[in-house]
Amino acid sequence: MSDDLTTIFKPGTEVEVSSNDNGFRGAWYTAIIIKTKPRNKTIQVEYNTLMADEAGTKPLRETLNVVQLRPLPPREKNVLEFKFSDEVDAYYNDGWWEGVVTEVLPGNRYSVFFRATREQLEFSGTQLRIHREWFYGKWVPPLDQQDAEAYNSKELNASNNNKFIKGATVEVCSDEEGFYGAWFTATLLEQLSNGNFKIQYKTLRNDDDTAFLIETVDSNHIRPCPPKEAIDHFRMFEEVDAMHNDGWWVGVVFKVLSRQRYEVFFRATDEEIVFKQSDLRRHLEWINGKWVSSSSVCKLIHK
Repeated sequence: MSDDLTTIFKPGTEVEVSSNDNGFRGAWYTAIIIKTKPRNKTIQVEYNTLMADEAGTKPLRETLNVVQLRPLPPREKNVLEFKFSDEVDAYYNDGWWEGVVTEVLPGNRYSVFFRATREQLEFSGTQLRIHREWFYGKWVPPLDQQDAEAYNSKELNASNNNKFIKGATVEVCSDEEGFYGAWFTATLLEQLSNGNFKIQYKTLRNDDDTAFLIETVDSNHIRPCPPKEAIDHFRMFEEVDAMHNDGWWVGVVFKVLSRQRYEVFFRATDEEIVFKQSDLRRHLEWINGKWVSSSSVCKLIHK
């Protein structure tokens, strides 16, 4: 696939759009492409469900960075039943919100937790879909069962890292304003009786700067440290984590300046910052006790 994503986003195409605005992070909204500007990689869209006026008569239009867009996810071929810990998108407040199933209820209903808002809400199965990511022109996990089996074989084995033990180095995320989209290293001090974890950050200090900050977090906000990988180089539009402001922030390579320097775009803050390769790592997702990497997806797609 071409690195120029504007070639697949043409005027009139229906897409999904992510938002950087407070209260909307973690959601995808359907929209129609109105105009493309390939030179600066921006696209004007008109939303299907978001309105510019209180009367709801004028659809909202915005000009966005191309990395905030993706095609419409594929529709499932069969009626789905979800299980505990499944990553899903839930249709809520006119958009699709990323969440995780925390309870299977009678009557094809599910309780879903949203990390971005720390809310837990109940949905019918018809309001949910499998959570998919758009990597290198393909959906992950794939819709086709054969591709899905091949994809699953590319998952990284976490070995013993999925056991949280006292003294282990872990990574912790926060839903506080200004920290969304970042993971911070910490030491696991104790697992509490309610299933939460007491941790001490390795880079964040307490308010009076006398010691490293100690907090209690739940299981949705803690993960093992990702495995270290030797990376030769990163590609345009590849998802990465960048070491910035004492944590690892998820972003997208927007420009390759040289073999060792990259401009990275952060959806959460709408910023573009230049990094050395030594300050970047491949973005990995911790899903159902396994690491899933975009590099594995890339190898599957191009094999």
